[in-house]
Amino acid sequence: MTTYIPSLTLPAIFFESAPASILLPIAAGTAVGFATRTQTKDQYATLKRPPGSPPAWLFGPAWTVLYGLMGYAAHRAWTVGATSANPQTVQLAKHGATLYTLQLGLNMAFMPLNFGFKRPIEATADIVALTGLTGWLIYIWGQVDERAGYALVPYLGWLSFATYLSAGSGYLNNWDFTGKSGKKE
Repeated sequence: MTTYIPSLTLPAIFFESAPASILLPIAAGTAVGFATRTQTKDQYATLKRPPGSPPAWLFGPAWTVLYGLMGYAAHRAWTVGATSANPQTVQLAKHGATLYTLQLGLNMAFMPLNFGFKRPIEATADIVALTGLTGWLIYIWGQVDERAGYALVPYLGWLSFATYLSAGSGYLNNWDFTGKSGKKE
């Protein structure tokens, strides 16, 4: 069972306000992507990648949509859960808010781990944990509001695919991304 941990959970305003809920993950993801863009672009072009790897331009639009759906799910689950007369539903919404915050942190850590620090083992461990946490979040928030749970399903699908890409790239490059930037280190 998950626990609501206020100190590890985003403030309620990020769940209560639809614009804040939706814009927070989009802005955070954009900031991380912008901060790592040079390393990411150079490294992605030079890595050996597994079959089915998408072109680099696809990641930005895909993540923008997924972050928006994440924020929408957070807002739905929180507002439905917080207004419920059922104390168990209220608790599930709060538990999910802690899980959501943790998964958002893991999500934001992936790019710097994989492309900034060139740590494919740690990045793959991060995305495996993120995928599992997201599956658990779908289960928790799906009990609060089905629409919130379903809104996270595309994200879980993409994370599963991203886990394949991360592990595949790691394996094909002998789990060593140093020197894979197209530039002298």
